[in-house]
Amino acid sequence: MRGANLHGFPVAKAGQVIGLLGGSFDPAHHGHVHITKAALTRFGLDKVWWLVSPGNPLKRNGPAPLSQRMQAAQALMRHPRVTVTDIEARLGTRHTAQTLVALRRHYPGVRFVWLMGADNLAQLHRWQDWRWIMDSVPVGVIARPDDRISARLSKAACIYGAAQLPDRASHILGRAQAPAWSFINLPMSHQSSSAIRARGDW
Repeated sequence: MRGANLHGFPVAKAGQVIGLLGGSFDPAHHGHVHITKAALTRFGLDKVWWLVSPGNPLKRNGPAPLSQRMQAAQALMRHPRVTVTDIEARLGTRHTAQTLVALRRHYPGVRFVWLMGADNLAQLHRWQDWRWIMDSVPVGVIARPDDRISARLSKAACIYGAAQLPDRASHILGRAQAPAWSFINLPMSHQSSSAIRARGDW
């Protein structure tokens, strides 16, 4: 497989289901670890990749240097089925849709699932090519504190209501045909990257 042979790219085999958790990770924290471990189990994933982005197009202020965020994320997230990667910087992509197109080209036969917090579902309609994303890959949504109602009433949730898997079927999400999405509720950590930055701990 082409992607596995490229220096610095994570390895995946055809037929595997890989969850993709994108974000600035500015900085990574235990809330990210918590939702990652839950996603592995609840969505039936073989692996999760943390896609530490060069920058978020929807955020006005840039994050800390990529190397710093990568190092901190790798020190925090230690799990045999989780890989922290700067693959978006290597691919030269900035938007989720662009990243998914490139990953599918580099990893033929691999099944990708896009993972997001409920807060991202609430504003997914602002993302570039968001409907293509929903139509192209299964999406796993993980509820965070105070985001449940806005996510369930979001434009994306309403338009793709018929594609939502029931909670009891969340474990088949990775094998489902898009459009398909699942929403799971978890006892969540209230820790956030913005709060860590505000305290001056980053």
